[in-house]
Amino acid sequence: MSKLTDVPKRILIGRALRSDRLGETLLPKRIALPVFASDALSSVAYAPGEVLLVLSVAGMSAYHFSPWIALAVVVVMFTVVASYRQNVHAYPSGGGDYEVATTNLGPRAGLTVASALLVDYVLTVAVSITSGIENLGSAIPFVVEHKVLCAVGVILLLTLMNLRGVKESGSLFAIPTYVFVVGVFIMIAWGAFRALALGDTMRAPTAGFHIRAEHQGLAGFALVFLLLRAFSSGCAALTGVEAVSNGVPAFRRPKSKNAATTLAMMGALAITMLVGIIALALATKVRMAENPGHNLLRGGAPVGADYVQDPVITQVAGAVFGNGSFLFVVLAAATALVLFLAANTAYNGFPVLGSILAQDRYLPRQLHTRGDRLAFSNGIVLLAGAAALLVVVYGADSTRLIQLYIVGVFVSFTLSQTGMVRHWNRHLRTERVADNRRHMIRSRAINAFGACLTGLVLVVVLVTKFTHGAWVALLGMCIFFATMTAIRGHYDRVSEEIAAPDAPGEDTQRPSRVHSIVLVSKIHRPTLRALAYARLMRSDSLEALSVNVDPAETKALKAEWDRRGIDVPLKVLDSPYREITRPIIDYVKNLRRESPRDAVSVIIPEYVVGHWYEHLLHNQSALRLKGRLLFTPGIMVTSVPYQLESSEVARKRARRRQNWSAPGAVRRGPVEKRSATEKRPPGGSGGSRGKG
Repeated sequence: MSKLTDVPKRILIGRALRSDRLGETLLPKRIALPVFASDALSSVAYAPGEVLLVLSVAGMSAYHFSPWIALAVVVVMFTVVASYRQNVHAYPSGGGDYEVATTNLGPRAGLTVASALLVDYVLTVAVSITSGIENLGSAIPFVVEHKVLCAVGVILLLTLMNLRGVKESGSLFAIPTYVFVVGVFIMIAWGAFRALALGDTMRAPTAGFHIRAEHQGLAGFALVFLLLRAFSSGCAALTGVEAVSNGVPAFRRPKSKNAATTLAMMGALAITMLVGIIALALATKVRMAENPGHNLLRGGAPVGADYVQDPVITQVAGAVFGNGSFLFVVLAAATALVLFLAANTAYNGFPVLGSILAQDRYLPRQLHTRGDRLAFSNGIVLLAGAAALLVVVYGADSTRLIQLYIVGVFVSFTLSQTGMVRHWNRHLRTERVADNRRHMIRSRAINAFGACLTGLVLVVVLVTKFTHGAWVALLGMCIFFATMTAIRGHYDRVSEEIAAPDAPGEDTQRPSRVHSIVLVSKIHRPTLRALAYARLMRSDSLEALSVNVDPAETKALKAEWDRRGIDVPLKVLDSPYREITRPIIDYVKNLRRESPRDAVSVIIPEYVVGHWYEHLLHNQSALRLKGRLLFTPGIMVTSVPYQLESSEVARKRARRRQNWSAPGAVRRGPVEKRSATEKRPPGGSGGSRGKG
C-alpha cells in the first residue's frame, strides 16, 4: 500500500526533503514579492472596475467622484503598509495579526483575528480563481461554459504546485507576476505619453456607450452611502497586505528587514498601478454597469443580454495599445494568469497561520507539522478544499463572491493596529533611552492612526456590504471562532486528564494479576507462535479462546488440540448469532467485572502479507476486535505477526533496491556506503542515533 501511494506522490510533488534543508527553501526578496504580494498586486485588475460598477448606479455623472475614491483608497493603503512595517519588526515569528492581538489584547481578540484571516484566505483563493476564469472565459468559450469545473481544476493545480514547496512555487509564480507589473507600468507610461506629449485621443471600446442610471439625481445621504459603498469596493485593493507579516519566517535573513522592504515595494507598486489604471479609465472614457445588458446603451438601445463586459484593465489596454496588438495580448494573458496566481498569497498565509494555531491547540495538531517538501501540506489541502467548496456553492461567480470579501481583512487590520498601540505603550513604560523612546512614539502614532482609519473603513464595509453578502463572511468567522474554541477546550480537557500526578496513584500501581488470552480460530503456525509468546509472558493465568461459529470446525479444533497435547486450556464460547467480536468482548468485560484490579492481555495472531491487495483478504476480524477492545478499560492488546512468503519476497525486493548501484558508481563505492560517509557528522561516527 505504501508503494502504491508513494510513487504518484513523488511524481506530483517531488522527492522528500530533509529537515536540515529548511534553510534552502527560504525566499529572497525578488521571489518573496510575487509569493506574498501577488494578491495585493493583482487586485488592481478588478478593484477599479468595482469602483466604477458601484458609481454607475447613479449614471455617468458619478464617475467624476472616482479620483477622490482612489485617493481615499491610496491613503488607507499607505497607512496600512506603514503600520505593518512596524508589525514585522516587532513580531517577526510569523504570527502576524494573530500574535499581535493575542499578546496585547488577549486570547479572544487573537482568536477573532485568526477567524477573520482564515475566512479571508479562503475567499482570496475563491475570488482570485473565479476572476481569472472570467477573464480567460472572454477569450475561450469552453472556460466560461464550464467555469465551476475549470475553477476547481485551477485550485487543484495550484495545490499541487504549492505542495512541491514554497520556494519552487514562488519561482514558478515570479515570472507572470513581474510580466503583469511591467506590462501595467508600460501601459500607464505609454498612455500618459500619448495623452500629454502626442495629444492623441484614446478611446475605450465602451467610450461611445451611455449608462442608464438606476437612481437618478442622488443627493444627500443616498449619495454619501453610494460613495461609501464604492470606497468599500475599492478597498479590495488592500487584500493580501497582512500576508507578509504572517510569512516573515519564510524570508531569508535578516527576516524582518527583508519583509519590511517587501511591504514597501508592494505598497508602492500597488498604489501606482491603481491610480494609473483609474486615471486611464477616465481618460479613455471606460463605461461599466452592474447589469450591462440592460443599463449600457448603444445608440439609445440596451446592448442586450449577450453582451460580455470586459474588465476595466482590458478596455484600457485596448485603448492604449490597440486591440489585438502584441502588448495588448501579453498584458491580457498576464492579467488572467496573475489573477490565478494571486491565490498563492493565501496558499502561503493560511498554512503558516494554521500551523501557529495548531501549536496553540486551536486547530488539529496535524496542521503544525511540515510535509515531505517542508511545506505545511495539511494546511494547503484544507485551504484548497474549503475554497473549492465555496466556488461550487457560489457557481464561480466573482460578483457574488466579492461581496463577501475584505470584511475579515479589515477586522484583522483594526485589531492588529490596536494591539500594536498597546504594545508600544507597554514598552514606553520601561524604556529610558531617548532615541528608542522617540522611535517608539513615532511607531505608536503610525499604528494609532492605522487603527482609527481601518476601524472606520470596517464600519463602512459592514454598513454598505452587509446585505450584499458580508453577513456570510461574518457567519464564517463565527463558525471558525466556535470551532477553534471547542478544539482548544478538547485539548485542554485531554491534557488535564492524562497529566501525570505528582503522588503515586492508580496508574502507577501494578495489577494484582494478569490474565492472558490467546485468540484461536484454528491450529496453524501463527497460532503456535502466539502461544509460544504468551507462555514467555509468565502471566498468572493463560488460556486459549475460540468462538463456536461452525460446530464442525470447532469439533475439529478440539480434536487437533487434544491430539497435539497443547498444555494451554482451550475455552470455546458459543455464538448462536454467528458473531465473533461480541462474545469475546463480553467475555473479557466479565473478567474485568469479577476482578477489577486485574489486567487482561488479549493476544491476537496475525498474518503479514507483502502486497496491498492481500490486506483486503486477511486480518479483518483482528482489526475489528482491536478497534473494539481499545475502548475497554484494563485490556491490553498484543498483535503477534507471522510473515507470509509474500512479505518475505517484498523484504528481499527492498534489500535488492538498497544494494543497487547506479551506473558508474562502482568507482565511487557502493551507494549505501557512500551516503553513510557523506551523512556522518564531522568528528563522530553517528553513534548518537542510537540514543533514547
